[in-house]
Amino acid sequence: MLKRYLPVLTWLPHYHRRLFGADLLAGVIVTVMVIPQSLAYAILAGLPAVVGLYASILPAVLYALLGTSRTLAVGPVAIIALMTGAALSGVATPGSPDYLAAALVLSLLSGAMLVAMGLLRLGFFANFLSHPVIAGFLSASAVLIAASQAAHLLGISASGYTVTALLASMAGNLAQTHWPTLAIGAGTLLFLIAMRRHGQSLLQRLGLAPATAALLTRAGPVLAVVATTALTWHFSLAERGVAVIGAIPAGIPPLTLPLFELELWQALLVPALLISVVGFVESISMAQMLAARRRQRISPNQELIGLGGANLAAAFSAGMPVTGGLSRTVINDEAGAQTPLAGLFAALGIGLVTLLFTPLLHHLPIATLAATIIVAILTLVDLPMIRQTWRYSRSDFSAMAVTILLTLVEGVEAGIISGVVLSIGLFLYRTSRPHSAVVGRIPGTEHFRSVERHEVETLSHVAFLRIDESLYFANARYLEDTLHALVVRHPGLEHVVLICSAVNLIDASALESLDATNARLRDADVTLHLAEVKGPVMDRLKRSDFLDDITGRVFLSTYAAWQALGASSTASS
Repeated sequence: MLKRYLPVLTWLPHYHRRLFGADLLAGVIVTVMVIPQSLAYAILAGLPAVVGLYASILPAVLYALLGTSRTLAVGPVAIIALMTGAALSGVATPGSPDYLAAALVLSLLSGAMLVAMGLLRLGFFANFLSHPVIAGFLSASAVLIAASQAAHLLGISASGYTVTALLASMAGNLAQTHWPTLAIGAGTLLFLIAMRRHGQSLLQRLGLAPATAALLTRAGPVLAVVATTALTWHFSLAERGVAVIGAIPAGIPPLTLPLFELELWQALLVPALLISVVGFVESISMAQMLAARRRQRISPNQELIGLGGANLAAAFSAGMPVTGGLSRTVINDEAGAQTPLAGLFAALGIGLVTLLFTPLLHHLPIATLAATIIVAILTLVDLPMIRQTWRYSRSDFSAMAVTILLTLVEGVEAGIISGVVLSIGLFLYRTSRPHSAVVGRIPGTEHFRSVERHEVETLSHVAFLRIDESLYFANARYLEDTLHALVVRHPGLEHVVLICSAVNLIDASALESLDATNARLRDADVTLHLAEVKGPVMDRLKRSDFLDDITGRVFLSTYAAWQALGASSTASS
């Protein structure tokens, strides 16, 4: 039981020197790589840059103890930072003490919700968000984040958490474009794009090993930070109007106590839930992908507890909402992390930087961080998925399109809520109208296929109807109408065989509907039979009176029904 809630106990007893060396190296690499990200995502959320560093320390420690992924790296991420800023701007003014206090409450609520969901074993709820909707939300959010950072590249002010608000705000300030800032931002942007596209191949042509070239390519943001910070300091660009990070408080994260104000908690309740769901989906997707590659196991319910613990830690250490980050996790994995101790080493490294080296970041241009965010976040724009969804399913694409549109025009909360509603709505719509097919026997075999797709044998007085969905309250009436329409179309029917090979559940509403259908068919002198009923479904039917009342039989297979009911009649094709 203890190992269930403390996964660290499953791997720590087997820890050895080789694992220590690999984790230490990965921790050092992650420390260097994610510092620019942590600063940038705090600014994206409207918080002081140092909050991003704080949120990368104690939360990572808690996840290392409670999480089940060996490589997931927890900290501030772009999507959650955007959602945090959107939520906090509705309750406080950015930069004010109330804004910081609200961030702690948001972290506390999100953490508490995640832990509660984990204890209640609700990890499966993430499955209710369809992949097209998630892809649409992430793509739209990436565009929204990039738009929000464009103002920093131009050196102008802009406000808003929708594309329309941002564009309108920037349009009114374009005349104030600060050209030195634009030069730094655009130069950094071009450098990072070039590094992503051509850096590794160029470094390999210069004689570096592929692994080293890949690592240096990923270090592009670090190189940009060092170069632009040095330029800004050397030429005193801050005095010429280039916005910089400024003074960052040195020292370890302070202990904080979130405010208990009922009105504030109520205002942040829904945003905290949305942040929890989106953060969990993003985190678990990455964790499961890497675990499958390494043949390891991830527990979604324990991941909820691990991420919840990380957010609670952020609430009590002056942080912000966190989750498993895509880019920092990839860096951690490719750097050779073997256990969650790599995350602990990274947390210690960031803590050391926060304690001793924050003065070196004073002259870091905000335009550099904006360019870093834009290059990192635009990888989430999934154009291939959008094209594929359009070709494959217009209904799924419509849900994706609505999610994208509302995210851009109304904001991230409206986008994700619409995505959840549309995902569930599409599921209910599809399963409420289950696919069914009248089938016949392929000549000379025991196989049955649709009469509309194959040349099959049929029986004039028997109809074999296959239902390709579980039967529950939403489709019970639809099945009843389908069977009635079948009997009306074939006046000579004496038997109807309901093939249940795809039925995994018959709930109480569907059972009542089957009872009514059985009675209606009996009045029409038609006998109802079942075939290929699965064991768990049969077990539940045996606990009811339906098997005693059914006018026909329950056959083990469709072929057995064919033999029994067709014995008195000649098959016709």
